[in-house]
Amino acid sequence: MRPFGDVISLDAARAILDATGAPIDRVETVALAEANGRVLASDAIARRDVPPFSRAGMDGYAVRARDTQGATRGHPRTLTQVATIYTGEVSTISVLDGQCAEISTGAPMPDGADAVQMVEETGASTGNEVAVFAEVQPGQNVGARGADIRSGQVVVAEGETLNSSRIGALAAIGITSVDVYERPRVAILSTGNEIVEPGQELQPGQIYDINRFTISAVVSENGGVPVAHPPAPDTLEALLQTLDSLVTHDLVVFSGGSSVGERDLIRDAIMARGQLLFHGVAVKPGKPTGLGVVNGKPVFAMPGYPTSCLSNAHMLLVPMLRRIARLHPKISKTLRLPLARRVASAAGRHQFYTVRIENGTAVPAFKGSGDITSMSRADGYIEIPANVEAVEAGTSVDVTLF
Repeated sequence: MRPFGDVISLDAARAILDATGAPIDRVETVALAEANGRVLASDAIARRDVPPFSRAGMDGYAVRARDTQGATRGHPRTLTQVATIYTGEVSTISVLDGQCAEISTGAPMPDGADAVQMVEETGASTGNEVAVFAEVQPGQNVGARGADIRSGQVVVAEGETLNSSRIGALAAIGITSVDVYERPRVAILSTGNEIVEPGQELQPGQIYDINRFTISAVVSENGGVPVAHPPAPDTLEALLQTLDSLVTHDLVVFSGGSSVGERDLIRDAIMARGQLLFHGVAVKPGKPTGLGVVNGKPVFAMPGYPTSCLSNAHMLLVPMLRRIARLHPKISKTLRLPLARRVASAAGRHQFYTVRIENGTAVPAFKGSGDITSMSRADGYIEIPANVEAVEAGTSVDVTLF
């Protein structure tokens, strides 16, 4: 066994992560229909007004507002209908004094009219005469040209993440494709002679690869492109060869081989090819976590135990990945709930303890670092500071939801 060197605090590890790895600068063009969740690489500027014409805000009659002054149900104003205007049509008839035009929601306003009286405030009189039962003001129930977007306006700025509403705004100005930052490519593989691909027959002493799949899911959810690789054996020669082939990616994540055993060789491989920034973080689960830089690329050494690996993926990998991907920090939802039963914590280590939410309480769900159900059957986690050795039942705790 080779003991850890200087185990650092969670805050110290996060500070190192914040200073490692530059935001991606590669740009690609994608179709607007494929742009959801992508980060815009240049300002999107409107080349036309939206709407491109003044339009009716509701079904009714386009009128001159002054012609409706004083109108009531007891004393309606009578106007002459001179046209019917549907959406997609432009009237060639102007509305003059004492006239109106029936109009559909969204249809272009005819010349001469400056307001729309809703159909509920009108009634048929005789022939083409329309009774107006209430007055309107100029501009009432009308969407003016450019009221939403003006030509020359920045509609979505560089660095903003595209979502359904922003994509809608880009569609409104006629954009069909956008320049976005590429997604970081993240190489992911597990190490260990005992690790085999799911689907194969397990031999004595072997287990299926879990971490490659869990980390790939985390990467996909946080702006990266997971590039999965087969497990690597526990020899320095094999790990060096594998590392050399992976640093063409933007980020490399190993799981397993990061602890202090004779075959835990990831830190040796990192130090042989680059710089080891830290090895060992005062957290539980996930103490055997390391970070290095090889050829300018961040290399994570994650624990092999599934819960430790996945926990630190959320706490340490996700913030770095999102920064490299130019995504805003992840906003987590929290609930304040009473703890269902007492939880003990390792002294001197910041603990992330998984819980289920049952009957309005936070029920401890952590079983062990090697048990993936510690995470899969949990709704979230609570944090226990390094200087706290136990949290008693009934204590109100903040549950961060997955």
